Parts: sequence; C-alpha cells; structure tokens
Amino acid sequence: MDLYLVDGALAVVVGAALCAYAALESPLHGGVREPVWASVLTGLVIGLPVAVRRRWPVAVAVLVSLAAAAALVTGVIPNFAAAAPAFAIGLAFYTLAVATPPLRSLVCAVACLAVVSVALALTGGDLWSRTGAVGYGAVMIAPGWLAGWSVRERRALAARQGEQRVVQAVTEERLRVARELHDVVAHTMSLIVVKAAVANHVADAEPGETRAALRVIEEAGRAALTDIRRVLGALREGAGYAPAPGLDELPRLAERAAIGGVDVHVDVRRDVPDAGAVPESVGLAAYRIVQEAVTNVVKHAAPAACRATVVVAPDEVRVEVVDDGRRPVRMSGHGHGLTGMRERVTLHGGEFSAGPRSGGGFAVSARLPYRAVA
Repeated sequence: MDLYLVDGALAVVVGAALCAYAALESPLHGGVREPVWASVLTGLVIGLPVAVRRRWPVAVAVLVSLAAAAALVTGVIPNFAAAAPAFAIGLAFYTLAVATPPLRSLVCAVACLAVVSVALALTGGDLWSRTGAVGYGAVMIAPGWLAGWSVRERRALAARQGEQRVVQAVTEERLRVARELHDVVAHTMSLIVVKAAVANHVADAEPGETRAALRVIEEAGRAALTDIRRVLGALREGAGYAPAPGLDELPRLAERAAIGGVDVHVDVRRDVPDAGAVPESVGLAAYRIVQEAVTNVVKHAAPAACRATVVVAPDEVRVEVVDDGRRPVRMSGHGHGLTGMRERVTLHGGEFSAGPRSGGGFAVSARLPYRAVA
C-alpha cells in the first residue's frame, strides 16, 4: 500500500510538471496553439497513469507512449520540450520490465519506441534531425526498461538461490534424521537380535539364561524408544530439548555392547582443560562413529574384543576403533553404516577411513576438526 501512495505522489508531481511544460510558449512555434485546458489535460493524461503502473504495467506504458507521441505531433508539447515526458516514460517502462516477462516487455517497448520515434521525426527541427529521432526515443525508453530488466533478473536469481538453499536445507535435515535413526535403530536392534538368538537357542535347556536375555531385550528396546523419541521430538516445534549423546556417554555405550558379546574398551583422552570446548555436533559425530563401529562388530564379528580410542585435541577429535574379530569374507555392500560415518566426517571437513587390518580384524578411523566453543 505504501508503494501505491508513492506512485500517487509521483503521478501528481509528474502531471503538474507536464502541465507547466505543455503551457510553455514555444519560440520555435510562435506561442501556445491550444487552450489551457488542453495543455492541462495533456499533462494529466501523460503523468497520472504513473499512479497505477504497478497494477497495469503494459497498459500504462502504452498509454504514456501514445499520449506523449500525440502531444509531440500536435505541438501541445513543443519539440524543444520533448524531454518533459521522459520521466513518466522512464517510470512506466521500468515497471513494465520488472513486472512482465522479458520477451513480452521487450516487444511492448520496441513497439512504443517506434511510435515515439515517429512522433519525434514528424516534429524534427533544430534540436535533432529526423534520422536521430529513433536514437532520441531510445534515450527516453531504453534506460528505464534496462534498469527494470536488471532488477527483475536479480530478483529471479535471488529467488532461485533461495529455493536452492531451501532444498539443500531440507535434504541435509532429511539425511541428518536418517543417520540418527539408523544409528539408534541399528545399534539397538543388533543387540536385540543377538540376545533373541541366544534366548531361542537355550530356551528349553536353560530357562534362566532365556529370562536374562529377555531382560536385556527389554532394556535395549526401552533405550531405543527413548532415543527415537528424542530424535523425533527435535523435529516437532515446541518440543522440549534433550541433549544429544556425546563423549561422556561412551562408557555406557561400551556396557551395552558387552551384552552383545563384544568386549569393548573405551579410552577417552582429553588434551583440552575445558570439556565443554568441543562443539555438541562434533561430540555427537564422534559418539555415533564409535557406536556404529561397535555395532558392526556386534553384527559381523562377535564374539570379539574391540578398542575405541578417542583423543580430544584443542582443534580436532580423533577417533579410532579396532577389533580382532573374524568377519565373513563377503560383507554386504548395501548397508548405510559406513556411508553414514563418512557423511558425518565430511560435514565437519574431516578425514575418514575404514577397512580390514593386516593382522586380522577391522579398523575405523576418523578425524573431526573443530573450533573451540568460547
């Protein structure tokens, strides 16, 4: 609404100025040739459409061009004052280029330029030759149209970049949630599957062992539900914030892995005095990398021994997980665990490697650089 008020004020100013120009006595034509009301009407017809240029850009551009051409041909606006309608024409064609597709606005601008050029050629005199009429008309029309076209292109580029940022943000968020859910579910389900297999194997012979396995399954299931609620709760607006797991939760991770038949030793070495200096996202990434590496040991190499070493340096966190288990010769290449670990490291601009050890077992290593939290 404010822009329409500005346009209304511009229309009044331009119309008043054009009325004054139209009423001038031309030394080249011997004075005014029309009644004052005709001069005033001419100024209003050229200037007042500026007030609605945003609503009907094509109609306003055409009307202003035709009115200016008619005023020049009839002498209402003398040829020495031909620059008088230029401001109204510039505003009209600026809005035309901003508000309409480029091809359509260009066709309209060329057509109006032809009309104005003919009018200027018919009134040619001492200030320009008839052959220079096209150039003079272009001077009145082209700057406004080019400025509007430039603004339209910049806005279109900004809109495309905004859409790309939205798509990228949605994709990154989807991948983040997928990684979190995969890490939570894969780790817990691996423990549940292992203990369910044990319970099924000893159900008849050792009822006590079966009950112990079922208790482990129950505890693992409850822990998984808690983690899933935390991940999904972070997606709901207004949900309470629950801190993500980090380096301090690694000992508990080792305890749960022991249930699946893997002896995990976690060694966290801190070379920084302040434990809170490590960003939460880096701590979460390190935790998930250890979790996924241990989960793979449970799924593919249990029973086995596993050692997880996490070194917290002033500018990076180094993670190394090695095991001595024997894995199948052909491991499935369709899992998402290694891919998720690599993505987490890549997001932090780090380095990641994983593969069999020469002496047996498997090794995972990652480097997560960071800037200390002030």
